Amino acid sequence: MKLLENIKPQSDGQRRLLEVLQNESYTIVGVFGPTGSGKSLLSLAYGIESVAAGKFKRFVVVKPIIDVVTGRELTLAEAGEEYSKLAGEYLVDVLGVFVEQAELSELISSGKLMLIDGHYLKGRTFDETLVFIDDAQHVHLEILLEVIVRIGSRSRLIIAADPIFQTLRGIQYDHITTLREILLSEANAQVVDLGIEDIVREGAKTGVRLLLEYALRSRKLQEAEARAIQTIKLHSPDADVVTVVEVEDVAKKYGVSLDHVPKYLVVVKPGHLGRLVGKGGERISAIEKELGGRVRGIELDLDLTNYIRSVHPVSWIWKRTRVDLVGPYLAIKIEADNLGPLIGQRGSYIRFLEEVTMKLMGLGVRVIPTSEREEVEKSKKRPRRSSSQGGDRERPGSSGGRQT
Repeated sequence: MKLLENIKPQSDGQRRLLEVLQNESYTIVGVFGPTGSGKSLLSLAYGIESVAAGKFKRFVVVKPIIDVVTGRELTLAEAGEEYSKLAGEYLVDVLGVFVEQAELSELISSGKLMLIDGHYLKGRTFDETLVFIDDAQHVHLEILLEVIVRIGSRSRLIIAADPIFQTLRGIQYDHITTLREILLSEANAQVVDLGIEDIVREGAKTGVRLLLEYALRSRKLQEAEARAIQTIKLHSPDADVVTVVEVEDVAKKYGVSLDHVPKYLVVVKPGHLGRLVGKGGERISAIEKELGGRVRGIELDLDLTNYIRSVHPVSWIWKRTRVDLVGPYLAIKIEADNLGPLIGQRGSYIRFLEEVTMKLMGLGVRVIPTSEREEVEKSKKRPRRSSSQGGDRERPGSSGGRQT
């Protein structure tokens, strides 16, 4: 069964995940990324192909069944046959295009493929077994630890989780983020981080964008931010404002000049920037006059490079970056030669950027230096962004135009 030959990775992150999965010198593989980025598909395909080829005696899948309304986990003891039915449907949903359901059923009936409930592992040992824990963000820490200690000789463990989903939902205690940090320093483990650029399912991209919008709309506003929104609604009543974040207080804390950053950053729905700015910029000018400082607007977009452009003190630095949500962080990839302007003297710029990002999204910031050659290759694959048009064009001297 040559499953992986029929699955073509759609991104650099997916290609790296496939390479890591096939490198059996790693006994533990941690793959972290948003829904729709290929975590389950590639891991399950690798597992089924491996057990069919005799590399392992068993492929054990630990998949929590979650009630999305209550958040409660459905256990085997409670659900009985319904548990097995739902777990089986999960396999068909992920692999149905590549594997016949009859083949999956045969692997299950032969004991080569096992769908198990992680609550009931006492006394078990997994020798010559590939164990895959999917949706690990929904698995209790005690179960994760129990699975790990049950891994026996000539076995491997794959853990897949979505820390982005947890972070954007405002979950403070997240054992997955801690587990990821632990695996980064383990000699026989490898961590693969997937981001928004690795999502290949359009519905998943829409879901992440809506989740991000929900997080921004739900954030608790400071008093100054709430007043700013009222001012914006007065002058731009038809602009759908998602949120407003005050930047001035953070800029003063880190000695960043307000000549280079806005006093307020306004996030609006796609297509609403022109309504915020107004024809000829008269609306944004009135807003700035009343709020006593520069106001910059950006449209809600999963291309977070626009966000860096809108708030970083160095006006050109966004052109040298690639920005994505990776793990629980906003990751900024940049050529090593441009690290200085991004980070600032004594780290003032990056600390400023991280605090603003934490206020806005609840995310930390991580800088990932890259080689010049790598960035050139990446840039060749990027689609060109169209320039702004009509009412969204930034007027000379204004801070309210579209970030492109």
